[in-house]
This record gives sequence, C-alpha cells and structure tokens, in this order.
Amino acid sequence: MEPITRREALRFGALGALGVVAGGVGLSRTGLPWRPAASRPRAGGSVALLEPEVVRSQDGLLRVELAAARREATVAGRAARVLTYNGTVPGQTWRVRPGDRIEVLLRNELDTPTNLHTHGLVVSPRDNGDNPFISVDPGQSFEYRFDLPEDHPTGVFWYHPHRHGTVADQVFGGLYGALIVEGDEVPVSRERVLVVSDITLDGDGELASASAPQVMMGREGDLVLVNGQVRPELTARPGERERWRVINACTSRYLRLALPGQDLALLGVDGGHEPAAREVEQVLLAPGNRADLLVTTRGGTSELRSLGYDRGAMGMMMGAGDLSGPTTLATLAVSGDQAAALGPVPERPADPDLRDRPLDERREIAFTMTMGGGMMGPGRRGMMMDLGFDGRPFDADRVDQQTAAGSVEEWTITNPTPMDHPFHLHVWPMQLIETNGEPVSEPTWRDVVNVPANGRVRTLVDFTHHPGRSVYHCHILDHEDAGMMAVVDTR
Repeated sequence: MEPITRREALRFGALGALGVVAGGVGLSRTGLPWRPAASRPRAGGSVALLEPEVVRSQDGLLRVELAAARREATVAGRAARVLTYNGTVPGQTWRVRPGDRIEVLLRNELDTPTNLHTHGLVVSPRDNGDNPFISVDPGQSFEYRFDLPEDHPTGVFWYHPHRHGTVADQVFGGLYGALIVEGDEVPVSRERVLVVSDITLDGDGELASASAPQVMMGREGDLVLVNGQVRPELTARPGERERWRVINACTSRYLRLALPGQDLALLGVDGGHEPAAREVEQVLLAPGNRADLLVTTRGGTSELRSLGYDRGAMGMMMGAGDLSGPTTLATLAVSGDQAAALGPVPERPADPDLRDRPLDERREIAFTMTMGGGMMGPGRRGMMMDLGFDGRPFDADRVDQQTAAGSVEEWTITNPTPMDHPFHLHVWPMQLIETNGEPVSEPTWRDVVNVPANGRVRTLVDFTHHPGRSVYHCHILDHEDAGMMAVVDTR
C-alpha cells in the first residue's frame, strides 16, 4: 500500500486528531538483560513477542531505581551495544493510578549527561518534578518525585530522557519505557503493551551516529522494533477482546498502523478519551503519540504493519531516502476454540471542553527552519540551517512565553516549512480545536499535536494547575536537539 499523503492525514485528524487504529503485543518478561533472540521460538522461525517487566504502585507510591547505561544485547539476531534502563529495552512498564506518587532514583552510568521526562503526565515542572532543565552528569544520581493529581487522566504515557542536546541519541539508543495510568478498567481477555521504536547499528554492532542531513530530516532507524524485537509473533484465540497500549517511541518516524482482518476500536490517544469505544481501521501516531485500543480477534493470521506516511522533506534533502515508509512490525496468529463473550465496554464521561471557558490570551507560535551559518553546538553537527520557533533557536535562559496561572489561552501553531512537525507541550495538555481551518467538534485532548507542512492548528491550553517553567518543542527529537524548542513560564 502507498504511503498516506498529508491531505489524507488532515482528514484523519478531523475525525479525531491523530487517531484512528493499531498494533498489539505479547506476554511478560523479567528485568533480565534484553535477549530477544533467545526468546521462545515458534514454528517457522518466528519469535514470540515479549513484554517488559511490570512494576506497580502500592499504597499510593511507586518507587523505582533507574540506571541508564550502555549494555550488551542481541538485536535482530546479532550482538550489539545499546542504551538501556536497568539493562532492558524497553525499560520497565510503570503502572500507577491518579493521586499516586512516583519516586525515581535516576543513576547516570552513561558517558553523557541525561535526565528524565514523564511524557504526558500532568505534574509539576518545578524542582525535582518533571523539570527539563535538570542535568544529571555521568556518574551522578538524582531523586525525582512526581505527584499525580487525584483527577489525573487515565491513559498511556511514557518516560524517556530530555537533556537538551542528547535526547535524540539517547532515545534512539534505547532509553524509553511505558507508563500506564490506570483507573478506567474494561472487561478484556488480556492487556498488552506495545512500544514501537527504531534503531541503526553499524557493522560492529555499535549504535550508528546521525549525519547532518539525517538530523535535518529527523533520523529513522534501519531496524523497526516492537518491544525491542524485530517482527515478533503474538497469539490469541478467536473472539478474545484485548486491550493494546501502543507507544510511538521513534525519534522521528511516523506510524500509520493497521491490522487487517481484526476488529479494532479506539479508546483514546495520549491523555484524551473517546466517550465510547469507536470502531476504526488505522491510527496515525506522530513521534511521541500513544493509542489505547481494543482488539477483538478473528481466526487467521494477520500482519501488523505501518502503512507509511508522507511527512515531507526539505528540498535539498530529497535524496535522503524514503521517510516513514511501509514496514511490517509483527504477526498476530489467531487459532483454537472460540472464546467466551465478555461484558459490554462501559462508556466514559466526556472529556472537559475548554470552549466553555473565557479566553485570557491568544498567541501564535511558528516553527522555523532558516538558512544559517552552520553554527556548532549540542545536536547541531555542522548543520547549515537554524531550527527554532519564531526565528530563534532554544535558549534555556530565555522565557519565550510568559503565561498566568489560572488562565486559559488559545495557541495557534503554524508550520511554514515543507515538513510535518509534531508539537509537544510539557505538563499542560492541549485541546485541539482546529486543523488547517477544519474544526474538531468533540473535545480532543493531546500532548503531541501534528502540525502539517505549510499548515496550522489551533489549540486551547489550561494553565490552572502546576505553575512553573517548562518547554514546548518539536518531537522529531533531532529537531529538538538542534534548537526547535522554547521556554514557557507560568506564574
């Protein structure tokens, strides 16, 4: 199937922002070092899908130690040295509930600075919270504390590094994990977590570095992984209903996921929710997006695929190769006796609608990619273009947007470049209300909103909670590291 065009993506966006379908995953694994090649083989040489170890909060507290380190692993049947959290790729899956506290002792065993971002959580950006300005040097440790409000949205979130200048390399190298906020239970046969990522290894099994053209475009790996494995297989019986938590942890790759032959329904994207499970055929996930899906299985074998997505290109980079092209991710084999029917999927209360509240401010923010002088710096690698917002590259000491605590603002994000850019705002989720002039009728909440090439989106942001200083940025992580990030301060 041909890659989807940007025009088609707008149509999908109008139906529900970034979403309409997607993938699946498999059983459990321990915190042992990552060895996908040694997992359970199946007939015909396929490998059974594994899932990360799960850690849950107890009595309102999740306490973990998280070691970021380069470790040996087997990737696609070959020895490799990748970046890991606690020796695994992905890291452990954290499961919490609204009102819980997450305490993390982060130990940096890398040779570069790092830190930690709980992507999508609505928590404080101050002090040892979700603070992107923290830098943990090699050999050092830092204690994080994240307090989830009692009304925190349920859904699929994730954690990864966010130290400016090193983010793309560290996520591309393997530092990421799922974070599930529970509390909206659905009757299902099983629940699976699916973390999709990509990576490139050189001839010696080392992580390949990105060239200046790859940084300009946003690198995409030669290997597309599902829970750290290449094209694994999962199995089910006919008539089972499964809940799939899907994360696009790729640094730049867009995923348009489909699983022909199976019945799929969308529960939500990012921290947003559908009031009732909605039947869908595919879902478009920009880098950083997540989907919460129900899959009702039918007999037979299906391929989980990304159908491809045209995310645009800079004119000088047109020969950089196919970006976000079609690829097979995994296989679902459904056989055996018909499963017993489960109870109905409960409807959920509608998400809040900020359109009912008066506006305190309107802002317009623009992605910019302009010819520059090849300035060197973290993430730039000799690039001949300047990346930023409103003509300025990131400066951690500058406040780009000063907002008032308790206010509701309308943010119009414009993209005059020939590439799509996913816009991510930390701490304060956005209600998407319009894409390229097309209104979004239902309350649609995202923390990553794709802004089409030469297009614009309108969003509403509630700054009632969590005053402090944080960032917004392009979630093509090479672009972020190269300067496409800015500071917002709420007081």
